[in-house]
Amino acid sequence: MTQHIGVKLINAFPMTRQEYNDFRGWQLPAGENGEDEGYLVEYLDGGKPNTDRFDGYVSWSPKEVFERAYRPVSGLSFGLAMEALKQGKSLQRAGWNGKDQFVYLVKGEKLASALGYGFGEYVGEPTFNDTLVLKNSQNRLATWVPSIGDLMAEDWQII
Repeated sequence: MTQHIGVKLINAFPMTRQEYNDFRGWQLPAGENGEDEGYLVEYLDGGKPNTDRFDGYVSWSPKEVFERAYRPVSGLSFGLAMEALKQGKSLQRAGWNGKDQFVYLVKGEKLASALGYGFGEYVGEPTFNDTLVLKNSQNRLATWVPSIGDLMAEDWQII
């Protein structure tokens, strides 16, 4: 068996083990406590739905396991925020002064495709790196490099 660590975006609904089994139309297995607190978890990562009541795959997680594994989408560390950027999400900091400022990731191949060059096909032709872009409060786009304060902050929010 190998160990893994995951980052995923989910929806969570408080629900006891019995409520989850009732929702699924299942009988509570012998030896399990239906009063156990927990959450129905809907995975938003493109997994195939396993019920017609949700768009994503759903499962149940005990409360203590859930609360160790998941955090709300606000109050994130930069590391978790960076994982969200890689998944195509936009981010902002609660502590930023500028209204409507946010950051997103532009993949190098998207830049090359949009501009029609930078694919590295020809000898000496440069290629584009992925870049972080800041949409500022003046509605202007600029490349962005996080400050040490941004890297250490735990007020990142997925928008």
